[in-house]
Amino acid sequence: MKKVGIIVGNGKLPLYFLNEAEAKGIEVYLIGLFDTIEEKIKQHKNYRSFNIGEIGEITKYLLLNDIREVVMLGKVEKSILFQEMKLDYFGERLMEKLPDRKDETLLFGVISFLRLNKIKVLPQNHLLGEMMFREKCYTKNIPSQEDYKTIKIGVEAAKALSEVDAGQTVVCKDSSVVALEGIEGTDKTIERAGKYAGEDCIIIKMARPQQDMRVDIPAVGIETIKRAVQIKAKGIVAEANRMLFLDIKECVELAEKNNIFIIGVKI
Repeated sequence: MKKVGIIVGNGKLPLYFLNEAEAKGIEVYLIGLFDTIEEKIKQHKNYRSFNIGEIGEITKYLLLNDIREVVMLGKVEKSILFQEMKLDYFGERLMEKLPDRKDETLLFGVISFLRLNKIKVLPQNHLLGEMMFREKCYTKNIPSQEDYKTIKIGVEAAKALSEVDAGQTVVCKDSSVVALEGIEGTDKTIERAGKYAGEDCIIIKMARPQQDMRVDIPAVGIETIKRAVQIKAKGIVAEANRMLFLDIKECVELAEKNNIFIIGVKI
């Protein structure tokens, strides 16, 4: 039987992959990075918990189980990543070699260490190709010409934001940027936009300019739609072909019920 490992962060994305892999007869070994990951993951027979700084122990676990391919899935929370870092010997050596402490830099350091031990990190959309955003409007509600002017400004702002690795989400209204994502994450950014700008905001989420598909592919799911409903947003925009769209049917139904459009745009 084919085997694959999942290095698990927060959110439901690892569950989607787990279900797809098991449906295809692939045996899955799960490595949890945080206490806050999904309970169903923790209950799996092949689940083990490690700190992301225990790279030596993680690699040992994979090799002892003859796993040569892994996928890194789920949110790596910036706000707790370094607060709760526990380093083993190899983790300490790795941190000494990193040029900075950005979350992306750390993840690529982990990928390099795994590659040195002949473990390949697969793209995050492996087995999940049908969940990638397409260039289309998913809802019956469609943006107006004025909305497209606002979207264009938001796309440019989101691209600039992602270039400095500060975040990937911006919220706009009436051709103005009203909120930029920081360390607090997407959900809090949306809440902040609603607080200061009120109704009819447009939420725009873009991938990094040089998005590596092995690491942190941006995603839109039902929680994003719920946040949009809470602030009475007008629409949600995502980058086509470079982002995941989770729970598509459920998201579209909730969006249409609340007069919110969802579109994928190609940059």
